Amino acid sequence: ANSASGIAVSDDCKLRFLELKAKRNHRYLVFKIDESVQQVVVEKVGAQAETHDDFANSMPPSECRYAVFDYDWTTNENVQKSRIFFVAWSPETARVRSKMLYASSKDRFRRELDGVQVELQATDPSEMSLDTFIGRIH
Repeated sequence: ANSASGIAVSDDCKLRFLELKAKRNHRYLVFKIDESVQQVVVEKVGAQAETHDDFANSMPPSECRYAVFDYDWTTNENVQKSRIFFVAWSPETARVRSKMLYASSKDRFRRELDGVQVELQATDPSEMSLDTFIGRIH
């Protein structure tokens, strides 16, 4: 683990992300830092049928998380498009130590996820809205 925080990234994180990116068999992934093993681990895998609301609701109200969301849409010209979002969720109510740990580990973890196209920092549910996502792709 050569990050500033000393947090490693589990192989499972990389594997699940590759599944989402290449096979498109997950809608989203939620990751958390397991402090007992000093590692980022997969907390939740969102099924392909889940929605943006399911994704937004999977963020804990007072704990930090990293997440990846595969957003699909159809353009006005009827073209299917998608963007992979990386979300750094850091609510105001999270512990300061947790916010610092997530902030210091974010860049290294983000680099492990090759193929993320849009990065989003969110501190409250309004910043996780579908409108926010749509606004970031146009």
